[in-house]
Amino acid sequence: MSEHKPDTASELNHQETARFVVDLFQRLILHHGLWYAEAKHQLGAERALPLLAEASRKSTAIQLRHLAEMFGFTVQDGIPSFLLDMEPERLRQLKERLAKNWLVNDGVWFQTIEFAEGMNEAKRCNDSCWAQFSPAEAHAIKEFLGLEKECGLAGLKRALGFRIYESINSQSIGEETATSFVFQMNKCRVQEARKRKGLPDYPCKSAGLVEYTAFARAIDSRITTRCIGCPPDDHPEEWYCAWEFSLAKE
Repeated sequence: MSEHKPDTASELNHQETARFVVDLFQRLILHHGLWYAEAKHQLGAERALPLLAEASRKSTAIQLRHLAEMFGFTVQDGIPSFLLDMEPERLRQLKERLAKNWLVNDGVWFQTIEFAEGMNEAKRCNDSCWAQFSPAEAHAIKEFLGLEKECGLAGLKRALGFRIYESINSQSIGEETATSFVFQMNKCRVQEARKRKGLPDYPCKSAGLVEYTAFARAIDSRITTRCIGCPPDDHPEEWYCAWEFSLAKE
């Protein structure tokens, strides 16, 4: 008996349709990201980031409404009711799982390029990706928290507590002055995993310089960033990387 090869998605069997649905989620995410990438290319980041926020709000509301009608849940203030009904500990676990999934996706992309094209190409793509993601994440956090355009060091301190990393790593803020503070990544899942395997620290300084500088500048363009230490730099046991953020008094 010859294997059935459907000519259209409507001819898929039940299992194949389920697999196709999973694929559709991936395409939706990809298309959303490509729209932002093209808007940024055509209009510049300063204009594209507010457009990303507006399109995301509208699209998410429409998608949730349609899914709510299909699966029988309600939406309250943009939040699916099943999330509001979830036990607090279970909801916290979901938050952490999503953050870990983000990190897994990041690692898979890095290794995919590394194995296909080599470490230098993987690092180059990684650094460029952070240059795009950091300001986008900063803008999303500013929208979520309702921070002002020039929210200063106080705004940056709050924003750092809402990054995806906060849900999966251990971080702290110290050495605060009137014009600066120091941010430390005390435990890093990536570096801790390498440590357990007996591997040296991953040299992430080039990405970190892009990541933290772009994030701080997107929170408030007046803030400057200085790397105190980040692998391959030597560092004490209590942190893997440390960054000083400064804002001169006017």
